[in-house]
Order: sequence, then structure tokens, then C-alpha cells
Amino acid sequence: MTWVQLRLDTDPASAGELEDLLLASGAVAVTLEDNADQPVLEPGVGETPLWNQTRLTGLYPADADMGEVLGYLPEDVLAQGSYRVEILEDRDWEREWIQHYQPMQFGSRLWVCPSWLEPPEPNAVNLLLDPGLAFGTGTHPTTALCLAELDSMDLTGLTLVDYGCGSGILAVAALKLGAAHALGVDNDPQALIASRDNATRNGIADAQFELALPGQYAMPDWQGRSGVVIANILAGPLMELSATLLELLAPKGTLLLSGLLDTQAPAMIAHYAPHIALHIAGQHEGWVCLRGQLTQ
Repeated sequence: MTWVQLRLDTDPASAGELEDLLLASGAVAVTLEDNADQPVLEPGVGETPLWNQTRLTGLYPADADMGEVLGYLPEDVLAQGSYRVEILEDRDWEREWIQHYQPMQFGSRLWVCPSWLEPPEPNAVNLLLDPGLAFGTGTHPTTALCLAELDSMDLTGLTLVDYGCGSGILAVAALKLGAAHALGVDNDPQALIASRDNATRNGIADAQFELALPGQYAMPDWQGRSGVVIANILAGPLMELSATLLELLAPKGTLLLSGLLDTQAPAMIAHYAPHIALHIAGQHEGWVCLRGQLTQ
């Protein structure tokens, strides 16, 4: 199917109103993106930051009356000429994504392979992955850093918690590397579905990999029993969840934290310092992975 898209360049103050107008005019979807290569890092609580130069794109069916659509826009936007109507030819976007996702090696033992490709090293520890709609393919530096750390550890027989499990990639990798039992926690039900699918794809029994929303797992079964706790999320939640994550650790257990910029590492290390000594275990493209071990 062919689509038509309407692109508007605007500022943050006008973006919300224009987004509403595009939806009112019949757009089936509206996206907002950076129009000036300006990074937007982790927002504060209740904040929804936008770029100083924001581009809105409204997607319309090919038979939409674009003259009528333009009638929804304020006259000053039309006068500035800061809009463009384009025909968007249909493409098999899933196939496009598949073509660009290739097997990746992490450490010395672990490969993450798309489920539709043959593993390049059949005798390696191969994790077959189909991320679906959940975060975590191994391509992001934070996930890659965590996978490399897991590959470097002796996980044989350990119990592990992946808090913010996304696609389940970290927990499934740990189980493939020898961990005995894992808990995956995520506040997105879609992530739990993707995690279960990926576990099944890799021959992980349901009993080995428990999945739950936050607060919906049996805390007494996990409290103080996890040899490894991983959280690859963001700096704010990592601080807010510190008590929960530390409660899950067994004596002499290892904590891995990622989803952090290198500039955020000192504050995170200081926050956890009264309970566990963290250090930068890996760093890539401005992102870091912190690692520490309970002393008792």
C-alpha cells in the first residue's frame, strides 16, 4: 500500500498543537523527531523534552485529500512554507530490518543470532533472538556491555535476576551460559511475552525462567538468593530501585548496572557506595556498565 506523509518543521512550543491538528485531519500516525542533531538525554520526572528544532510527520492513506488536510494547519505555518507533502512507497519494513541484523559475538563464548539465520559457530553458546516489540537485541552498547560481562563470568548453577528484562536477552544468555534459574521483571507486558518467546526458542523451560511484572513475583523466594542481579535500564530508575535490587542479591552476589552514560557513573557509584562498591567494568560509545560484589 502507498502512503502520503506530511512533514512539518516547528519548535517545541508548537509541536503539541500541531500534533493534535494532524491527528484531527485524519493522520493514522504522527511521529516527532530531531531536526538538528540535538541529543535529548534522560528526562526528569514528569518532563517530556523535545528538540529545539522538531519535525512532525503525519502519515495518511494514499487517497487522503491533502488539500483538505492542509486546511487544518494555521495560516502562519502555511505562509512559512515549513511543510512538505511526500509520497511514501510501501516497503516490507520487517524484511528491511531482518536484512540488517546479523549475528554478533560477545566475549569468547557467546553469540547472539537472529532466529532466521544459521549460527556462524554451531559449537559456540548461541542465543537465537527475535526481539519482537521489546527492547534488547545486543546492538545497543548497554546490552552489549552486559552480555560481555556475563560471558566473562562463571554462571554455573547460579540464580539470576534481570530487572527490566525487555526481550529477555540477558537472562536467556545467562541461562545458556550455565545459570540454573532466572527471574525476568518488566513493567511492559509485551516484554514478558517477548522474553517467554525467546526463552522457548532457545530451549529454556518455563520452570527455569520466571517472568513477572514488578511486585508480582514472590519476593521471599528471591530475596537474598540471586548470585547475579542485572538491571539495564536508566539512571533514575536504577537509583529508585536500589533497595529492591540489593535485596535480591545473595551474599557475595554480583550486581551489574547498565543503561548509564559515563557522566552518570560517579553519582551512581556514590549512591550505592554504602551497600556495595561498584566500578566501571566496561565502557563503549559513552555508555558504561557498573559491576560490584557484596562483601558478605
